[in-house]
Amino acid sequence: MLYYFRRYPLSLVIMAVIFYLSFFTPPTSNLEEIPNIDKLVHVCMYGGLCSILWFEYLRTHRMINWSHILWGGILAPIAMSGCIELMQTYLTTNRSGDWLDFLANSTGVLLAVVFGYYVIRPFLWRKF
Repeated sequence: MLYYFRRYPLSLVIMAVIFYLSFFTPPTSNLEEIPNIDKLVHVCMYGGLCSILWFEYLRTHRMINWSHILWGGILAPIAMSGCIELMQTYLTTNRSGDWLDFLANSTGVLLAVVFGYYVIRPFLWRKF
């Protein structure tokens, strides 16, 4: 377990922040008037999380183990997202789960895979 704290500290902090933000009651603001702004926030949260996962993975590995990426960098965040949506539905009174939020979260994860492979990987692995 200590391995993950050493290798992925920022990712774990971001996961904790996502859990917190998923269950607290957000304040009202004028941004709520923008249609589907919350979906954009979901894409950014999960895209940011998975981009950081890619960065932390690639800075310590010189080869991509696609099995690790599939399970830890794609399926685990998507499963976390689904669990959070179900917990919001069944365990809270101030939040409601939304399958479109789940879709937005999954989209963020998949966009981060493309960003990680085509932007972060070449940047970190370039020859100096």
